[in-house]
Amino acid sequence: MSATVMQRRPAVRALLTDRPADLLVIAGLGTPAYDLFDAGDHDGNFYLWGAMGGAAMVGLGLALARPANPVLVLTGDGEALMGLGALATIGARKPSNLSIAVLDNGHFGETGMQRSHTSLGTDLTAVAAACGFAWTATAATVEEARALAPRLADRSGPALIRLVVGAEPLPKTLPPRDGAYLKTRFRAKLGLSPA
Repeated sequence: MSATVMQRRPAVRALLTDRPADLLVIAGLGTPAYDLFDAGDHDGNFYLWGAMGGAAMVGLGLALARPANPVLVLTGDGEALMGLGALATIGARKPSNLSIAVLDNGHFGETGMQRSHTSLGTDLTAVAAACGFAWTATAATVEEARALAPRLADRSGPALIRLVVGAEPLPKTLPPRDGAYLKTRFRAKLGLSPA
C-alpha cells in the first residue's frame, strides 16, 4: 500500500456524494458503521452490530429482494476476507443493483490491527473479477471515490469498489445500537410493516 492514502471518513462521504434517495446501505461491523453514520444518518442505512463477515450476504439478500433499489454494502478488508465465499455467491447470482465498497486499510481493525492479507498481496478487486463481478474499481483519492458515486445507482453490477484508506484510529461516531429501532426504521423505509 502507498504511504499516502486517503482517510476513511472523507472516502465514505465522497462515495455517498449526491446519495440517491432510494439507495439502501448495509454497514458491516465496527468502523464501516461508524464511518457511514459519520457521513450522515439515513433511514436507508442499516448498521450491523454483529455478524462479522455477514455484511455482503445481507446486502445480497436485500438486493435480490429489492431489485428496484440500488444496494451498497460498506465493509472492511478484514470482513471481506472473512467472507470470500460471499463474493463467489454474489458473482454467481449477479444482482445488477449491488455494489460492495471495501474500506481497505490493510489491517484487521476489529481484532487488534494485525496486518491483513490485503497488505500481503491479496487483491480483492481481482478476486471479485474472478468471481464474476461485472466491474471493479480502486479509489486511492477522495476525487476518485467521488467519481465512482454515480455508479452506485446505474444497475451495472455486481460491483466491488476498493477504497484504499489509512489505518489511523479515529474517534468512534456511534450509530444507534437499538436493533429493534434500526429494524423498524429500515422496514418503514422499505414500505413494510414494523413486524
